[in-house]
Amino acid sequence: MSQAISLTFPDGSVRGYDAGATGRDVAESISKSLAKKAVAVAIDGTVRDLSDPVTTGRIEIITRNDDRALELIRHDAAHVMAEAVQEIWPGTQVTIGPVIENGFYYDFAKNEPFTLDDLPKIEKKMKEIIARNAAFTKQVWSREKAKQVFADKGEQYKVELVDAIPEGQDLKIYYQGDWFDLCRGPHMASTGQIGNAFKLLKVAGAYWRGDSNNPMLSRIYGTAFAEQSELDNYLHMLAEAEKRDHRRLGREMDLFHFQEEGPGVVFWHGKGWRVFQTLVAYMRRRLAGDYQEVNAPQVLDKSLWETSGHWGWYRDNMFKVTVAGDDTDDDRVFALKPMNCPGHIQIFKHGLKSYRELPIRLAEFGNVHRYEPSGALHGLMRVRGFTQDDAHIFCTDEQMAAECLKINDLILSVYKDFGFDEVTIKLSTRPDKRVGSDDLWDRAESVMMGVLETIQQQSNDIKTGILPGEGAFYGPKFEYTLKDAIGREWQCGTTQVDFNLPERFGAFYIDSNSEKTQPVMIHRAICGSMERFLGILIENFAGHMPLWVSPLQVVVATITSEADAYGLEVAEALREAGLNVETDFRNEKINYKVREHSVTKVPVIIVCGRKEADERTVNIRRLGSQEQVSMGLDAAVESLALEATPPDIRRKAEAKKAKAA
Repeated sequence: MSQAISLTFPDGSVRGYDAGATGRDVAESISKSLAKKAVAVAIDGTVRDLSDPVTTGRIEIITRNDDRALELIRHDAAHVMAEAVQEIWPGTQVTIGPVIENGFYYDFAKNEPFTLDDLPKIEKKMKEIIARNAAFTKQVWSREKAKQVFADKGEQYKVELVDAIPEGQDLKIYYQGDWFDLCRGPHMASTGQIGNAFKLLKVAGAYWRGDSNNPMLSRIYGTAFAEQSELDNYLHMLAEAEKRDHRRLGREMDLFHFQEEGPGVVFWHGKGWRVFQTLVAYMRRRLAGDYQEVNAPQVLDKSLWETSGHWGWYRDNMFKVTVAGDDTDDDRVFALKPMNCPGHIQIFKHGLKSYRELPIRLAEFGNVHRYEPSGALHGLMRVRGFTQDDAHIFCTDEQMAAECLKINDLILSVYKDFGFDEVTIKLSTRPDKRVGSDDLWDRAESVMMGVLETIQQQSNDIKTGILPGEGAFYGPKFEYTLKDAIGREWQCGTTQVDFNLPERFGAFYIDSNSEKTQPVMIHRAICGSMERFLGILIENFAGHMPLWVSPLQVVVATITSEADAYGLEVAEALREAGLNVETDFRNEKINYKVREHSVTKVPVIIVCGRKEADERTVNIRRLGSQEQVSMGLDAAVESLALEATPPDIRRKAEAKKAKAA
């Protein structure tokens, strides 16, 4: 006799169903139209095939316009792409094809790698397969059957994948018509539900299982969306991102370069280093009065990293060196610092600290090194050597919430100065692998949750969220994510509460009862990696940097040699006002000069001819604009000097002026 199943729907209603009822049965019991729109079902939040029997719990019927359907659309598109490839090139082996952020890929073993010219053919075949509207059906095979079937098909990579599946796990095979693949699922009901809002984007090489000792496979990347308009918007964003690529703009603007002899480290050119130092100087001013700037050693004995826990957790990502002494017993192992925290604890511990001195805020623009796989390196965005705008606050338990709020105000203010108004703050909670007692984690998470609620109350413009299990191994953290000019999100700043490292290092202060008390340690970064933040700025502004950040702010170009003397006077006046200025008095046409300096993203070009020299005016041309503005020299210098003044300095001047008035 069948046993009744109780299902709770999103509106709170409860219905009973016979044992064995599927998600499709449930959808049909509500309405035929819902069953037609349904692509999957979720039981207690877990997405399943419509054909799966349901179990007692909370049920949701998922349609194509549900956010969760997007992953299914992309997953199914990957399967259809694999079928299309094998129809066009029989004998090609399929390996793995996961959904990734913003799309999917599939790796193939093919005698000749794919080229970009192959992608339109594959897309055409995919549309044919989607139009067939073949149902996705699932079978569970034995391990022996799966290995035999794939071996008979010549799919040796699939045989390896079967061997890698732990004993006791079901081997699921999904069919779409006659074509099938090994897959965990779930899938939508049929290929027709994918739609045609997909695009194959690029080809690349990839080692089997990411191991360079294994064969090189040919990978195809693609993306898919529920609606064509969403795909169009995404492709537009990709085109914009390509135009804004900081690596290309870095070359055009003569800011930096990379080379094989220094993989993952930046060779800064004069202009690039000027921008970098502008950022550092700005951050130093923002910290002045609240923070002590310190500098901890670059190389430290491994014992320090063992105490901190980094040696056990991150040893493989650290650059290590063994120094041989006269005796083998004197051999010592050192590491280039991957972060600044252990060094800052040593500085805090040097000398007795009283509760009256807390909070103590130590900041460092510390150069750190972390080993990143060569395939992961990406211009300024992913490097092996970078500068952290790092700080650690040592405070009492009672001061912790106030310090986190103070850090939040500083972070948001900095982002606003760079034009980032859309910020998301997420609280990352305890991971499975961590140090410290549950009581300490409970306390830290409770305080940070309270801080997050206060931030929400203070501003409706700030988006917040929770990232379960994403905290650092030593404590929970806030992650600050920026949205740039074309809608991309960048995680930059962090605030991390840490009860554990002070305990490991025996850090203490003397409290009001003359007792030794362990401080709370708060880790915080605003830009994060200064190199990466500069890369984000370059791409956000497409190289059209704000005048106060730009490495070269003004070029004074003359139309005729008769205006050169006046051009020198203009340049000198601008330099005296604090601007970075170059002159261009070459015997070239002015339009040629303007085009050339526009390529290198000079924000302001001042053109001087005989007329300007006679009238003591200047002709101002802005990057990206055809408009020309004529101004008197003194007015132009004053206006540009004000625009080139960093926002923090401008605020102070305005406040001083207002106070005097």
